[in-house]
Amino acid sequence: MFTLKITVLFTVIVPLHYDFCWCRCADAEYEMDGQCCPMCAAGNHVYRHCTDDTSTTCAPCLKFSFIDEPSGLTKCFDCTVCDANRGIRVKKACTRISDTVCEPLDQFYCTERIKDSCRNAAKHSECSPGQYIKQAGTPSTDTVCADCEADTYSNGSFSSCLPHTQCEALGLTETSPGTRSSDRECGNTTTASIALSVTVTLIIIITVISVFTIVHIRKKKQSGSGKLY
Repeated sequence: MFTLKITVLFTVIVPLHYDFCWCRCADAEYEMDGQCCPMCAAGNHVYRHCTDDTSTTCAPCLKFSFIDEPSGLTKCFDCTVCDANRGIRVKKACTRISDTVCEPLDQFYCTERIKDSCRNAAKHSECSPGQYIKQAGTPSTDTVCADCEADTYSNGSFSSCLPHTQCEALGLTETSPGTRSSDRECGNTTTASIALSVTVTLIIIITVISVFTIVHIRKKKQSGSGKLY
């Protein structure tokens, strides 16, 4: 019985196994019309398939086209164009064996990536007044903004919120309250009062002189009129 099993193994199973293996092409070959043809190297495409008597005929990829690995392809791939309208530019130019590598423009970050190349990018977000830049944007991430806390402010371009100026500590008085987007404004009350007093005094003096001048002119006219009679 054991001898029968051994006989079946070598006469049936083993031949089937080797037939199965031999019908597949090797890793560096491709199948064409039931025949295994040698692949063309990276940077080349198949110009003519192999036959029983000839090997595969290969031709180099033309400019602005590529194939990045051995294959049985009859056409090369077109090189990717890094379009500024998509927020990207050339980082590494296309060659016969590699596609163009694109990267985001300045102040842009990648939103779609294929392998090591960026396909689309968007402009970094700008923080609004009342917010600060918590994390600056990078070629791969957007800007992160955060709101200012009470008694601090930022115009949106600061890396941190600044505390409002303390007018009293400077010996000044508050003339305009601070907000989350602007600082508190301070002024000198004494100086303002002096300026106001000087202005009022000048107005009074000018008014008095004007009235005195008008009265004096009228008196002269009346005196001149009496002499004529």
